[in-house]
Amino acid sequence: MKQPPSPSSHPSALTPRQAALVIFAKAPIPGEVKTRLCPPLTPDEAATLHGSFVLDMLERTKLAVAKLQLPFHRYLACAPSSELVFFKIMEERQGVRLLDQVGTDLGQRMHHTFVSLFAKGYERVLLVGTDVPTLPLSIYQDALTLLGKSDVVLGPALDGGYYLIGLTKPAEQLFHEVPWSTKQVLAVTQQHAKTLGLSVGLTTPWRDVDTLADLHSLITECEEDNKKPKQDRSFSMRTAGALQLLATRLKTR
Repeated sequence: MKQPPSPSSHPSALTPRQAALVIFAKAPIPGEVKTRLCPPLTPDEAATLHGSFVLDMLERTKLAVAKLQLPFHRYLACAPSSELVFFKIMEERQGVRLLDQVGTDLGQRMHHTFVSLFAKGYERVLLVGTDVPTLPLSIYQDALTLLGKSDVVLGPALDGGYYLIGLTKPAEQLFHEVPWSTKQVLAVTQQHAKTLGLSVGLTTPWRDVDTLADLHSLITECEEDNKKPKQDRSFSMRTAGALQLLATRLKTR
């Protein structure tokens, strides 16, 4: 008996309900990632932490799709190139499809990704960053539900940016003249949406990790998380170990 297509089936056989979930990631190259944490972190430490975050997001999105039976095909949007060995390993081990990030700034890269995936036939596309390693799995269900009644869904970050964005169609003007890496990103994006006549839904605000203050907050959250039974913890053992090591080193710097 032939089985119905699953969320991991090939995009050429899309059903109307299927959507794309894209993890937007840079390769963990020292000196290229988490530079706002350096110093006090070394470029190698920052890259190691970033690499752990990428793995966290791949593992947790895979779990969310399976556990909540979400109709997602998962993609990894790669920078500087999907040909890097790191991304090829992720493709093989995590069952994720690779895309290249194309564009000169973050807005162009996101817009190009949306255009590419809508062209494949998806009707809902979500992009999520890698700086939210403890993002609840339910957020993906919430975002998908919001896209059923809104043109745009945004995941507000506590620093005034956003950790997630979803669309039901390309909207290039949404990404024009946005002051990236500032606390105005979310507000400017919401204003652009209003100007374009696009309705916006918001998911739960969450902390992403850009600054040293964010890192210290994450370390504190991890220490509290480690007091819980293993099955209830939000942090992966890998990231918890990395944060514990950084906490120890930061005391002497």
